Parts: sequence; C-alpha cells; structure tokens
Amino acid sequence: MKLCPVALLCLALSVFASAQEATPPAPPNLLAEASATPALDLIPGSDGKLSQEQLQGLIRVAAQNYRANYKKLRDYTFTERDVEHKLDGKGNVKSTESKTYELMQLYGEPVNRLIEKDDKPLSAQDAAKEDERIQKLTDKRKNESEQERKRREAEEEKRHEKGREFVSEVADAYNFDLIDSEIVNGRDAWVIAAEPKPGFQAHLKEAEMLSKIHGRLWIDKQEMQLAKIDIAVLDTLSFGWILARIHPGTRFVYECTKINDEVWLPLRYQALLDARIALFRKDSEQDEGSYRDYKKFRTSSKIVSVGEVREQK
Repeated sequence: MKLCPVALLCLALSVFASAQEATPPAPPNLLAEASATPALDLIPGSDGKLSQEQLQGLIRVAAQNYRANYKKLRDYTFTERDVEHKLDGKGNVKSTESKTYELMQLYGEPVNRLIEKDDKPLSAQDAAKEDERIQKLTDKRKNESEQERKRREAEEEKRHEKGREFVSEVADAYNFDLIDSEIVNGRDAWVIAAEPKPGFQAHLKEAEMLSKIHGRLWIDKQEMQLAKIDIAVLDTLSFGWILARIHPGTRFVYECTKINDEVWLPLRYQALLDARIALFRKDSEQDEGSYRDYKKFRTSSKIVSVGEVREQK
C-alpha cells in the first residue's frame, strides 16, 4: 500500500498484540470458551474474572505467536490488488484506479512487482520498466559485499529494536478491554478495545500519535494470532518535514487468514483517508485491497533473473 501515513497507523495498532502490560479483567463468559494451551491458564477465579497475571500471560503468548508468524510469512509469495477511489469535497468518488502486484522475495526481502493496471496487463513499455527495476534490485542483492550485508543487517536489527521499544509504548498508551467474541473468517476470536490513557506521555517521538488513535483488535482463540484490526484517528496527526496532516475520521481495517494450516497471511484491507499534504493539497481517498494466490517459497532458494522468475510461476 502506497499511503505511508495509513501504513503507520496499521503498524501502530498491529503491535497491540505484542503489548506486555496488564489488561483490565474481562467478563467471565467470554474467556470460558477459550481452548487454552497447557502453558496458559485461562480459568477464571472465584470472582469470575481473570487475574492481571493471567491476562499478561495471554498477551505475551499473542506477542510470541505474532513474531513467530512473521518469520513464516517470509516463506510465502502472493498477489495483491489495490483499488484507490479519489473523493471530492462532498465524499463522492471522482476517479478510481486499481493496481495489481506480485509479492516477490529477493534475498529474503519482500518486493512488490507491478503486473496490472486497472485489471489489464501492463503495456510493453511499462512491463519493461518494471522488469528493469526488479532486475536492478536483484543485482544489487546478488553483488552485495560481506561488509554491505553486515551493514544492512545491522540497520535491520536497529529497526527491529526500535519496534520493540514502540511496543512498550503501545502498552503504556492504552487501556485494553476484552468486550466481545466474534467469528472472523470462520474462526472464533476475542474482540479487544483499545482506548488512549488520559495523560499518556510518550518516550519515542513515533509514539506521540498513539494518544490520537483508538480501535479494536481481534485475536484468534485457538491460535492466539492477530486476525483483524480496526483503527480510527481521534485528533489531527502530523508527519514528516513536508508536513502531512491526517484528520479525524481516517480509518483503517485489516484482516488476516490462516493458510496451509501453518501461517497467517493478509486477506483484505479497507482505508478511508482524510489528509492534507504540505498544507496545500487536500487528499481524500477510500481504498481497498485484497490478497490471493498464496504460494510457499523458500527464502533460501537461489536468486534468479526476472525471466526465470516468470518461468517458475
């Protein structure tokens, strides 16, 4: 998805599943349906509620599963179709554009390759440009020196560490409340609401936006994986040195599904964006996306040319 501010919102709420702080006790009838693992005690106490320690254990298991699933996700490729609806000042659609991508793996890193525009194959010229772009990325990784590889891996680890710090900020920023139980894509899930804590003071600059976002997440009861998120902006958010402002009413919904009885992969998303870029250009969009054609891919496989990639499909 090309809208960076929306992607940031997705990141902010997706890590709810990794929160490490205590969650307020839930109504007793919701957790009684859970098929708990032997290592996790979800039996309510005499008051019909879970203790803070039990809830901490539940959140930690969800966090571990979320991280473990991310590693498995890198073994898969799939097709993504994005539809962008540009809106006028009254909220009516004034133009629509769709793009379809293949998610490829180059040296263990995901890369999107554009294959269709408005559900039609690329023109010969556009296809050649896209092939050239992918080949340059492939050659860059293929010819990477040991020093360059170590530098890249160090930068990746630095980003991961930043993510872990952000997770702790999310835990401090919200009050979580287990409010319901619903079926998501044929599977039973807990519904957890997240509301900003009054007076929250962020340590990371990236976490300052959390006090202006709220939403819900759905955690699969059997797998304890993040199955869905639904987040919305409560107050204006600002990003970057070229000032971009995301206004209240912006919303993002994202769902995952279990594939091959081993991994959770993206299924669909919907986004409503109300933004102003550099204080001049008003940007209102209603976007949606879907994912299909999941295929397992070994990240240890050798890297080949664009032509060979096409032959292997």
